Amino acid sequence: MIKLFGGRKDPQDPPAPTTDTPGPEAQGTAVGFFGRMKQAVTRTRESFTAKIEDIVSLTRTVDEAALEDLESALLTSDIGVQTTTEILDALRDRARRQAIEGGSELRDLLKAQLRGILEAPQRPVPAPDAPPKVTFLVGVNGTGKTTSAGKLAAWLRAKDHTVLLCAADTFRAAAIEQLEVWAARSGVEMIKTRHGGDPAAVLYDAASAAKARNISDLIVDTAGRLHTKTGLMDELDKMRRTAAKLIPGAPHEVLLVMDATTGQNGLQQARLFTQAAGVTGIVLTKLDGTAKGGIAVAIARELNLPVRFVGVGEKMEDLLEFSPGEFVDALLA
Repeated sequence: MIKLFGGRKDPQDPPAPTTDTPGPEAQGTAVGFFGRMKQAVTRTRESFTAKIEDIVSLTRTVDEAALEDLESALLTSDIGVQTTTEILDALRDRARRQAIEGGSELRDLLKAQLRGILEAPQRPVPAPDAPPKVTFLVGVNGTGKTTSAGKLAAWLRAKDHTVLLCAADTFRAAAIEQLEVWAARSGVEMIKTRHGGDPAAVLYDAASAAKARNISDLIVDTAGRLHTKTGLMDELDKMRRTAAKLIPGAPHEVLLVMDATTGQNGLQQARLFTQAAGVTGIVLTKLDGTAKGGIAVAIARELNLPVRFVGVGEKMEDLLEFSPGEFVDALLA
């Protein structure tokens, strides 16, 4: 059994981060966001953190048995075999250089590992030279694309953006009507066509309207499709070309909407989907409905894509911009 005894700090280790104390208003915002994120990952935290706390409370000397317990906790939270292996390898490497001083330090090192994985694919979203910014929402049926489109519109409006919704899911029954409800709730206008109409044609109309009205954001709700459906993927390519003809650089974001409750099965589907659809980021829905919220970590590491937003409930305001630090702190609070 490998013994990882406590020792002095390695001079090569980076210093502990320091933060300035925010003002009262910023503190209130941070606490509110953290509280909502903490509530969203309650089910994951109850299963995951309980196991971590057992390791922390019982471990004065972090040995191989403790790391095996940690491995089990990571796997059951749906972080995945590949990502879990890399986390454990990094911890063992650290232990060889400088021993881990008990369970509390192990938890801090784990948090740093998780934050690093989640932050690695994060990148600024380039702003278009001129409005509108065009965002496609793609994915399979049942993940919450249309709901996410409406919530994203409300999120942008709260930031004083002007928003136009495009109902380009012309195949699913009631998709247009569902988006109309969300448009009304979020207080934005919407461009639509008849059921069964040409999605590229309605996108053309929406892009033209967005330019004419000087709209800052055009959100396009696309039809649910699988990467294996060649006709629908060709149609998505046609929509991309249509957008680019009218608006340089469009679509500026392609967000894949994933259902967190599908776990590793959804991840495999997403892996194949991203190769065909030019995905730039993930919207992870139903995070509040699963005990396997570690899938967010697997997404970042295995897809090399940033999680941009998480859905944490059914209300209009239940779409949160993803923060790796807040997520990890909430998970291991």
